[in-house]
Amino acid sequence: MENESKKSSEKDDKTDFEENLKNIPEEVKQEIGKVQDLLGKLKTSLLKKYPYIQAIGIVPPVASELIEEEEEIQKEKDEKIVHTLILIPDEKSKEIQKITSEAIAFIKDSKPKIWIHTKTVSDLWEVAFDGKYQLMEALSMSFPLYDKGILGGIRAASIHKMLTLKKFERYVVSYVVAGSFVRGTTVKTSDIDIAIIIDDTDVKRMSRYELKEKLRAIAYTYALEASEKAGVKNKLSPQVYILTEFWEAVKDAHPVIFTFIRDGVPLYDRGAFMPWKLLLRMGKIKPSPEAIEMFMSLGEKVADNVKRKLNEILIDDIYWGVITPSQAVLMLYGLAPPTPRETYALMKEIFVKKEKLLELKYVATLEKIVEIYKKYEHEKMKAISGKEIDELLAECSEYIKRLKQLMEQIEKRTTENEIIQHHKNSFDLLKIIFGAHSEQQLIGKLDKELVAKGKIPRRNLITIMKISEYNKKIKTKKFTKQETGDLRKEVHDLMSSLLEYSQRKEMAEISKKKVDVTYGDKKGEFFIFKELVFFVPDFTSEKIKKIHSDGKVEEVEREEIKEYLSNHNSEKKINTKWINILKKVIGEFEINL
Repeated sequence: MENESKKSSEKDDKTDFEENLKNIPEEVKQEIGKVQDLLGKLKTSLLKKYPYIQAIGIVPPVASELIEEEEEIQKEKDEKIVHTLILIPDEKSKEIQKITSEAIAFIKDSKPKIWIHTKTVSDLWEVAFDGKYQLMEALSMSFPLYDKGILGGIRAASIHKMLTLKKFERYVVSYVVAGSFVRGTTVKTSDIDIAIIIDDTDVKRMSRYELKEKLRAIAYTYALEASEKAGVKNKLSPQVYILTEFWEAVKDAHPVIFTFIRDGVPLYDRGAFMPWKLLLRMGKIKPSPEAIEMFMSLGEKVADNVKRKLNEILIDDIYWGVITPSQAVLMLYGLAPPTPRETYALMKEIFVKKEKLLELKYVATLEKIVEIYKKYEHEKMKAISGKEIDELLAECSEYIKRLKQLMEQIEKRTTENEIIQHHKNSFDLLKIIFGAHSEQQLIGKLDKELVAKGKIPRRNLITIMKISEYNKKIKTKKFTKQETGDLRKEVHDLMSSLLEYSQRKEMAEISKKKVDVTYGDKKGEFFIFKELVFFVPDFTSEKIKKIHSDGKVEEVEREEIKEYLSNHNSEKKINTKWINILKKVIGEFEINL
């Protein structure tokens, strides 16, 4: 496993090397190419012996001024030099000479010449403390051969700083990095803590709060962009402070602000952060009497705070943690979302008594939590102990686990009922179309008389066969949501096709039995039987008339014609007697042949 992890790390480093090589100038790329293999071997050798090394990278010549005295670099100014930086943790500073000597011996006589700089993480930050921010930006352009996250983090933070300053430079007082990144314990996935202090003393167009929130939103947007441009996995985590509230926090001895000033490293500062840092080191920044009193009172209130938080756990977490899932189960059953007060009674009535799907002890847990909540709400209970909270949490977890099983039971029953209904509706309609036959005979008739003749699509035949199969396996097969969802759509398509065919067939049958007539400038239809005639005008404003042989006339609905047609034989011929009767009702008419 260790070998596999090592191989994976080496593969990632190689990928990082190749990706970074794409983004550097061609002349620099050529110089690196000449020593790439040698530096790769140097990296492997050093990491094997000194695994605590934080980073190995090729730095731009201008950045070399960060890590060596200018006169030392001046000696070699006429030569082409590849400057290589080795970063180690502060606690390993005694190893600098040893690592440097070994590295120099390894790359002796290389062409072009390789200059080895071995430094601690704190050595880099000292450059920022000296206000050499442009040199830090040059260091951000280092080409990493190996990096636990610090070089990539500097690159990402520098990009984010430049984006922020470009947008809001007149307001930015200080841009500071802090946290594990500064302590040198960062890895490739660590968050990089950033603080941006904004001068709000000259804000006129917007409120201080609006300025802070506006910059906060932009800072977070830029954070994603900077990480992407830097090609790192580190997540930039910016915090925005306005100058006046920052000073207030310093005055009140806020622990976060004190730590921030003590450990933070400025990548940009307009003369505010470094004086704070110096004053803190000198012991000049001291908490006010009010701050001391406030901190002391926080300690005195610890018991009350614990009780309050335990009560909040009961109210906000446990109570709603059982009520909300219970409401979800009732909605799944088919009810409208009940109120919290109705939930317990409905759970007991439906799932315990009616459906017999849930054991009484689980509803008793719900009742117990609801009752405790009511006592607290009506101030009959002032506090709850940690032991009681633990017991309630255990019961709550068991209750939720059982509700998940109940949901599966309800879903299974719902699915079964849905399939049964699909089966009934589909085969009932087939019986209307083809008459009373067995299931297999109806499927056969559907195939021969409708599908084979192109009256409905073949997919409908597949659907009816699937319905038949699902109905047989309803008690043994566990249907997925995908299967039931697909079936629902397919059944809808099947029913639409069958209804459309049925209606076409019905209209065709009706057309065979009607006699078209013209009366005046209007048209209509006669349905002629021995004892009566139905007259259907083509204008909806006129009613359908049922005309008897004795001349009596009734107004009826179309459904009565359909029902009469299904039980009686109509005639296409009309005798003289009926012609005279009909003329009295609608006037002169002509039969359309």
